[in-house]
Amino acid sequence: MVFRDFGNADFKVSALGFGAGHIGWDKLDENFVGSLLNEVVNAGITLIDTARGYDLSEERIGRHLSWRRKDFILSSKGGYGVEGVKDWTPENIHRGMDRALHTMRTDYLDIFHLHSCPLGTLQDEKLLKALQEVKLQGKVRAIAYSGENEALQWALDSGVFDSVQCSVNPFDQRSIPWIAQAQQKGMGVIAKRPLGNVPWTYEERPSGQYAEEYWLRMKAMDFTPPLAWEEFTLRFSVFTPGVSSAIVGSRNLENIRRNIEIVQQGPLPEDLYQQARAVFQAHDEDWIGQV
Repeated sequence: MVFRDFGNADFKVSALGFGAGHIGWDKLDENFVGSLLNEVVNAGITLIDTARGYDLSEERIGRHLSWRRKDFILSSKGGYGVEGVKDWTPENIHRGMDRALHTMRTDYLDIFHLHSCPLGTLQDEKLLKALQEVKLQGKVRAIAYSGENEALQWALDSGVFDSVQCSVNPFDQRSIPWIAQAQQKGMGVIAKRPLGNVPWTYEERPSGQYAEEYWLRMKAMDFTPPLAWEEFTLRFSVFTPGVSSAIVGSRNLENIRRNIEIVQQGPLPEDLYQQARAVFQAHDEDWIGQV
């Protein structure tokens, strides 16, 4: 596994992270989830990314991984969904943080994101102060924003955040110049959707699914890489300069191990990476980052 500094924070992350949204489904067998999570960490994936809104995900991470808390970096998201408290308020941040710590059976989070709130909410000084307070209290090591477009740009310029999370893949490149800015500022960057919701697996337009927008972009770009789509897309995302870690969600351990093997192959050849950048830019029709 490749490990990288997380900006100026005093910890490293695996270049391939685990997106834990997939383990939140209440129909999953609990023993299966516990085995999967531990095998993920055993395989060398040290960044586990979850959120308040991912159903049972936080609870299961606490149940199955809290016994080995020093073995992984824990990232979550919030600002909403606390019973009896208005969303996107200082009280929600404080009570939501305490709830997350209790649920995941830990004394601290490594990274905590405001989860894709709009620009106006992001600019609330009281909300930002609450984030800084939980960091000063030692409840989180890095405060972050997860989002896209003008809100992402504002978060980078604000001087408040230690890291950001945004979409990065061959079909979603709008954030790449901002990622370079984040790197210059000493910020960590988590890339989400590094496989672009695998649009190449659909023969017809996947209407109403997460992959739909990326499928349309893929067709418009009319580009076929000289290697398997999965390998091309993952290596593009993981090795985009400035990315600390790219998170992939899966309930299939063999797929996870295959992704690790892909990352071990290193970056794409520079000419192929630049070709992918050029194809996107040539066909870009206001292709904004996908939240």
